[in-house]
Amino acid sequence: MSVQYEMADVLAGLPNIAKEHFHVPTAVDFSVVTSSKLAPKFLLLYGSVREKSYSRLLTMEAARLLEAMGGEVKIFDPRGLPLPDSEPDTHPKVQELRNLAEWAEGMVWCSPERHGAMTGIMKAQIDWIPLSIGAVRPTQGKTLAVMEVSGGSQSFNAVNQMRILGRWMRMITIPNQSSVAKAFLEFDDAGRMKPSSYYERVVDVMEELFKFTLLTREVSPFLVDRYSERRESAEELSKRVNQKAI
Repeated sequence: MSVQYEMADVLAGLPNIAKEHFHVPTAVDFSVVTSSKLAPKFLLLYGSVREKSYSRLLTMEAARLLEAMGGEVKIFDPRGLPLPDSEPDTHPKVQELRNLAEWAEGMVWCSPERHGAMTGIMKAQIDWIPLSIGAVRPTQGKTLAVMEVSGGSQSFNAVNQMRILGRWMRMITIPNQSSVAKAFLEFDDAGRMKPSSYYERVVDVMEELFKFTLLTREVSPFLVDRYSERRESAEELSKRVNQKAI
């Protein structure tokens, strides 16, 4: 029995499917050999503007680890970023953030937990990054790691919320995550993280982020390619062609 016949037979039981836009994923789709020798690019966001911000200190530790692994890292400073919709998107800080989001292949989001949630500063940064800018989706298919710091006992409210946002932004959010309890005890006077199981978890998370970024960087367009969008694009193209013909 030929592959074409098998496919036709299977699709016969799926009358709502547009056959020309239905693709069967195979191992061949993942056979791309990573040829890029460029360093993976990471954008790191943190959710506090306090003078001694533990989310910033944790983010800086993550940046050092990613750089040690060979990554290119940029950290966005949220100071001066306006509240969403309070300024036009031409605001310099908004443009800086959006350009960095488009530049990056992976991201790290690190927020304090405040009132059982991520901070407004963290959410504002994410809200300023749109799902799409014209035909460009700044976050789709890019990797993401989430971390949080707490002033008290260990909690996972902020990382859980950021996971939801990462999924909404169509990002590949890695399984591992970091939550540092009583963060004020975990950093020395120089702002460096002390040796601990918390620090080792941060190393684990950055290592996993780096691996997932290398694994998906050349196949992410395939991973996020959607049947519904292929069909919608084909319909829009057909309408434009028909309009020109009229």
